[in-house]
Amino acid sequence: MFVRATVALALCWLAVLPGRAAEEPKAFACKFTRGVTHTYDKGRFARQKTAPLSFGIAAINAQAQTAELQTERGTGTLRMVLAVNATNFIEVAREGFLNITTIFDKDEAKGAFPAVHSRHFGLLGQPIVTQYQGFCQAKE
Repeated sequence: MFVRATVALALCWLAVLPGRAAEEPKAFACKFTRGVTHTYDKGRFARQKTAPLSFGIAAINAQAQTAELQTERGTGTLRMVLAVNATNFIEVAREGFLNITTIFDKDEAKGAFPAVHSRHFGLLGQPIVTQYQGFCQAKE
C-alpha cells in the first residue's frame, strides 16, 4: 500500500514540474539588504554585519538545470535544483567553495520573490560563512 501511494505521489510531482518550469521567470535581479557573516577565529565563530549585495541570474534553463550568474565583476555558471516551492542556484567557485541562492515562490503581496543567499568559503585557512536575506524581481 505504501509503495503504491509513493508511486502515485511521484507521478503527480512529475506531472506538475514541467508546467511549473514553463511559467517560471527566465531571469532575476536580486537584492539582499540584510545579512550576517560568521568568521572562525581562535576556536569560535565571530559574528559581523555584511554590506548589501546585489546580482542577477539570467539564461535560466530548467530543463538543462543551468543558469548564469551576473555580477559587476563578470559572469559565472550556476547549477539549478528545483524544489517544491523554490529554486536553488548553486555556484561552485574555482577554489571549490559553494555559493547557494534559493529563490522562493513569489510573494504576491510584495510583488517579489523572497530569497536567501549563502556563501561558504575560506580565506587563508580561516572558515567564513555568510548568509543574506532579500528579494528577487523577475526580469524579461
